[in-house]
Amino acid sequence: MRIGLSKRILYLVLLPAATATTVAVGGGAAAAAPSLLQRDLDALRTSGITGVHARFETPGGARVITSGVADIDTKRPVPSDPYIRIGSTTKTFTAVVVLQLVGEGRLSLSDPVEQWLPGLVSGNGNDGRNVTVRDLLRHNSGVHDHTSDLIWNYATPELYRENRWRTYTPAELVAVSMRHPPGTREHAYSNTNYVLAGMLIQAVTGRGWEREVHDRILTPLGLRRTLTPGSWPFLPDPHARNYHQFAPGADLTDTTVAVRGIDSGADGSMISTPTEVNRFFAALVGGRLLAPAQWAQMRELVTVPGEPAGAGAGAGIFFTPLSCGGGYWNHGGTGLGTWVEPAVTTDGRRRLTLSMFTNTFDPDLATARQALVRDTIDRVLCS
Repeated sequence: MRIGLSKRILYLVLLPAATATTVAVGGGAAAAAPSLLQRDLDALRTSGITGVHARFETPGGARVITSGVADIDTKRPVPSDPYIRIGSTTKTFTAVVVLQLVGEGRLSLSDPVEQWLPGLVSGNGNDGRNVTVRDLLRHNSGVHDHTSDLIWNYATPELYRENRWRTYTPAELVAVSMRHPPGTREHAYSNTNYVLAGMLIQAVTGRGWEREVHDRILTPLGLRRTLTPGSWPFLPDPHARNYHQFAPGADLTDTTVAVRGIDSGADGSMISTPTEVNRFFAALVGGRLLAPAQWAQMRELVTVPGEPAGAGAGAGIFFTPLSCGGGYWNHGGTGLGTWVEPAVTTDGRRRLTLSMFTNTFDPDLATARQALVRDTIDRVLCS
């Protein structure tokens, strides 16, 4: 899940006493950025995030830096490599599987969705004959985002606790989307696109998207701590507790138990660790997951409204220019109480995964934090 943001000013909240930790996993070039990164993580913590974790890697080594705490009651420190909900970063894994199937000749990016999922995208002007696989992966389908309907079931602490156990099948989520007419065919982010992509994988292979992710990505890369938990709502240990602020100025609510209704599919359900997220993106950019033709297809960009010049969306991945030249690939993920932002330079040599264990429905505060995160990524990858 991703939560929409808009630019405003920083909203500060009081926090318990925080801790800061820097751990050298290696030496060399990675040692140049710790103080800069620590400052930025402390700024995120000051904005009201209970705990922040960063893993920064270069050919010279790796650094783990944290700020805040993993639990506001016990004050225990943020683990050095915690299990994290990666939210919509799951979409990059899903897109890789689809593109591998394209490379094997088992489907084409120009195939209409109707060819593989007959009758599913229909009603209220929706027509799967006019939506291609490429449209799903790049969010050009016009398909309404079911999350914008269902998020109201979790809009308060009471509603979150009442509805967090409810699950939906992928077909039910698509049906929620089909209640609405199609929107713009310009880039418009919709989680439903990747619910459909997961169903597409099953239609082509006869196996669930989770099994294909395991066999095609996790096992070959040795990602033993990256999980596809389905409707299992708990985090393995070690992890930090997740906290969500449901309204501006409201107290934090423990949301460590996931919302399974909108966090259980190919659009945003996976669990991983910062180490393994970095390893995945390094393998992707390094050409270990896709043939050159499919890696090129993944990087074909469409303009994202409101993003800076040169930025764009590919197939399950985004590109952002760096102030020092070049740019980085990423796909962040958010949820109730969670936010992860991985970023890897185009040459794969510098990798950063930021994990934050607090989120908010306050749009001003969310926008201010997003600006801090973007500036942090730019400073660290350019340092």
